[in-house]
Amino acid sequence: MKRFSGRKRPRLVARFVAISWRDLAVSFGPILLISAAAIYLAVRLIQPAPPSTMTISAGPPGSSFWNAAQKYKDILARNGITLKVLPSQGSLDNLTRLSDPHSDVDVGFVQDGVSTPKPPEGLVSLGSVAYVPLAIFYHGPTATRLSEFKGERLSIGSEGSGSRQLALALLKQNGIEPGGTTKLLSLSADEAADELVAGKVDAVFLAGDSAQPAMMGRLLRTPNIQFFDFVQAQAYAKRFPYLTAIDLPMGAFDLGKNLPPQTLHMVAPTVELVARDSLHPALSDLLIEAAKDVHGKASLLQRAGEFPSPRVQDFPISDDAARYYKSGKSFLYRSLPFWVASLADRLVVLLVPIIVVLIPGLRLVPSLYAWRVKSRIYRWYGSLIAIERSALSDTSTEERRNLRQRLDAIEDSVNGLKMPLAYADQFYVLREHIGFVRERLLHERAAPEAGDDPSAGEPAGKDEDDEDNRRGGEAEHVPPDEA
Repeated sequence: MKRFSGRKRPRLVARFVAISWRDLAVSFGPILLISAAAIYLAVRLIQPAPPSTMTISAGPPGSSFWNAAQKYKDILARNGITLKVLPSQGSLDNLTRLSDPHSDVDVGFVQDGVSTPKPPEGLVSLGSVAYVPLAIFYHGPTATRLSEFKGERLSIGSEGSGSRQLALALLKQNGIEPGGTTKLLSLSADEAADELVAGKVDAVFLAGDSAQPAMMGRLLRTPNIQFFDFVQAQAYAKRFPYLTAIDLPMGAFDLGKNLPPQTLHMVAPTVELVARDSLHPALSDLLIEAAKDVHGKASLLQRAGEFPSPRVQDFPISDDAARYYKSGKSFLYRSLPFWVASLADRLVVLLVPIIVVLIPGLRLVPSLYAWRVKSRIYRWYGSLIAIERSALSDTSTEERRNLRQRLDAIEDSVNGLKMPLAYADQFYVLREHIGFVRERLLHERAAPEAGDDPSAGEPAGKDEDDEDNRRGGEAEHVPPDEA
């Protein structure tokens, strides 16, 4: 018995292409989007290029702060950075400028102890750069406590200076405040020294620039003028955390005449290089490098290399400064010119998402692409298995017709697929499996079931919907004489 299908073969023919750009785009798209997002975040986190101009608030022209700022200016110029130096009245003036968000000042020298109990927000320290020793010269019998100056005429420095702020704080602890019986004068260092020699003031407080070795040596040599020995220096250092107890060695000013004749105790706050917290990290490194050159030498009151140092005083140490003091400049800035290192430093941040996200993601693209293509083939196998299982069970003619219709729909859909040529073998394997299920379905339908009428195995001639079963069920009779 010869069987053939009367069903018209589908006109749809699979379209084979070299590559499926749609599948490639779907496979590569998520990785590209994730990489783009990572690069965007990296760009947002990248520090911009360091500015070529910076402003520092120093001190009065000719002061130690002013002279130090001029040296900073020369050092930064070697790296293409222009430093503008602004004169000021001293530490308090510098702090006011730094605290003002509308000022153009980026960095300044601020003596510890002049800020309020709670330092202004947005300011950080690049480190302490020097001691500011307090020297007190006075007339009269030997004094060992500041409270002994009560009711006298005291010159404590000009308005806005750090030395005046320090003197007021120490005198207050000894019961001496403005408005009392003690007369507090605002004189420059030279004026105060002349007034003291002339006997018009009883004591002068000299700190920072006013306590220069030449000035101190002159007053030490003047008859009837004594140097105040802070015998309570350790107690002051404990009470005021920003103070350090230091010693002035015997003979420090004149070894031949042994001036001073004995070691004298002093107290000294430190000066911090204070900056806005928005200061570029590269500029932070350059400023600390300059501070090393300017403030790192030995003197009467400090050891070589003692400054700059990350002492925690009135202002928190910036993260960039802490990193510098711990490990120094980065490899790029040690090995390359400043502008090249600055550019490379920012490019490195861009490479991180590329290396971490994009490159591993590109390695996954072939697998994702293959999965996308094969999934279009494999998803039909579940339907084929369901049809085959239904064919093995007891089904009516109508149910088998529905199974064949489902199988035809699957075949039409498969033949309409757009497939990369590299997967043609898997496509034709699926076609073979569809044909296998079709043959299985026709075979199970043609075999008569046990116990049924033999004629029941023949398909009804009235089944107009299935020409294949109709023709397959008819036997062709040949006359005996022709046989």
